[in-house]
Amino acid sequence: MHFQRITLVHYHELGLKGHNRATFEKRLMRNLEVLLEDAPVHEITRISGRVLVVYDAAAGADAPAKAAQLIARVPGVARVSCGFASERNMDDICEAAHQALGEAGDFCTWKVVGRRNHTDFPIDSMQINQIVGEHLCGLFPDKKVKMKGADVEVHVEVVQGMAYVYAQTMRGVGGLPVGTAGKVVCLLSSGIDSPVAMWRMARRGATCIAVHFSGRPQTASTSEYLSDDICRVLEEFGGVARMYVVPFGDYQREIAMRVPPALRIVIYRRFMMRIAERIARREGAKALVTGESLGQVASQTLDNLAATSDSVKMQIFRPLIGCDKLEIIEDAKKLGTFEISSQDAPDCCTLFMPRAPETHAKLRDVYDAEADLIFDEWSDEIMDALEVHDYRCPQSYFGKKAKEN
Repeated sequence: MHFQRITLVHYHELGLKGHNRATFEKRLMRNLEVLLEDAPVHEITRISGRVLVVYDAAAGADAPAKAAQLIARVPGVARVSCGFASERNMDDICEAAHQALGEAGDFCTWKVVGRRNHTDFPIDSMQINQIVGEHLCGLFPDKKVKMKGADVEVHVEVVQGMAYVYAQTMRGVGGLPVGTAGKVVCLLSSGIDSPVAMWRMARRGATCIAVHFSGRPQTASTSEYLSDDICRVLEEFGGVARMYVVPFGDYQREIAMRVPPALRIVIYRRFMMRIAERIARREGAKALVTGESLGQVASQTLDNLAATSDSVKMQIFRPLIGCDKLEIIEDAKKLGTFEISSQDAPDCCTLFMPRAPETHAKLRDVYDAEADLIFDEWSDEIMDALEVHDYRCPQSYFGKKAKEN
């Protein structure tokens, strides 16, 4: 018997929302529509507190599995389950359960979890468990039923008009759908930390705009290519909308020639934040985001962070501030950016570095060192020289469609 393949997208935090819950659910559905536009999807709709993805009749068995790998990485998704849609009669439900368990991979123990969401179906949840369980026992005699801690759970959910049966499930990243929390500008290097910071903001529903400060023309463009590769990873689940590349090397050279060596890093960072703030105002963003972690390097002491924050009026988010390096590396591996970030690339972070950087900068000294720097003039030049790379982000996609229409 042929059943239509489906994926159920479960969410947790969205379900805790009040009167605006529907807004979050609709945003998640729209995000999935854009990100799954190349998959053989027939329909994406809402059913009983979940999002239902229905595949084309001609879609192969591997299509839902491939789509599920992507869906699980989309912010707002708590869990993804692949299975079948069945008519609401026990013969069809039992056969769908047979096919679902047969595709569950290697297992030794199993159980049935039935749920009747509408009382117009005459068989209650306990009876569903018994009937389906008895049917599967005859088909899988070498497997054992285990009520607690089973390797596989066969879920049967009977809703109004249809039943959904699945045994394959995987955990999602959770959080909130991208596009529900406004726009932020993220300072993105080709290193390990800043992509993780941006990913964490995307998981909180922010639309992320990256700004990469390149050491060009004083260094090669390697860091720009790596940053683009990082954005391509984030693009897969809608985690970045755009990247601005700032050719920063000549300005770093000017700063290095004019300020005390110990203060170079702090003043580099202050100027970078000024540029990022101007880009943020151009984009309509409400905050800046960095990958800084307290005490990790010289520029990330409390005093130096305060000196950096002092350069702008916009709020600054530092999602990694309390994380150690091993935690950040683990997140980068899960995200899929660690291998990219581990490649050597000369960039603005390593350009004109002093031997003994200041770790406790005093604002009075910083102001004195900056007094003769023409930041406003340099900023205007940089804003005219920005290079823009756009990525597939649901928020950008729908804005573009609205303009086209």
